[in-house]
Amino acid sequence: MTSPAYDANNIFAKILKGEIPSYPVYEDEHTVAIMDVMPQAPGHTLVLPKLPSRNILDADPSVLPHLITAVQKVAVAIQEAFDADGVYIAQFNEPAAGQTIFHLHFHVIPRHEGIALKPHAGRMEDGAILAENAKKIIEFLR
Repeated sequence: MTSPAYDANNIFAKILKGEIPSYPVYEDEHTVAIMDVMPQAPGHTLVLPKLPSRNILDADPSVLPHLITAVQKVAVAIQEAFDADGVYIAQFNEPAAGQTIFHLHFHVIPRHEGIALKPHAGRMEDGAILAENAKKIIEFLR
């Protein structure tokens, strides 16, 4: 079964082109990390490749080492910045698996014992809170 073609007008493609604002946390030659605007926990960050990929099923294999390296770097910073007990990393491929934005991305979410995740839909977080959480993560990326 073949995946549909990559949609160059998806929200992450627009963010990468600078058409939609975001709360950046990290960027290198191959990847970018931004705050999730509907976080499941404070510090919920998305790491995505700059090259177009619908999901991991059609990604150029050369992109993946850079992407997972960035995920690890961001996860370490998030765990420290939010004094988390652990870090939840999720990645979805196709609608049946829960993918709703069709640009390859990883969710990196700090976890604390006994605190449930919020649903990942509904209300957008206040921009000032997202900016403050981004600053916390950036401090630990230095």
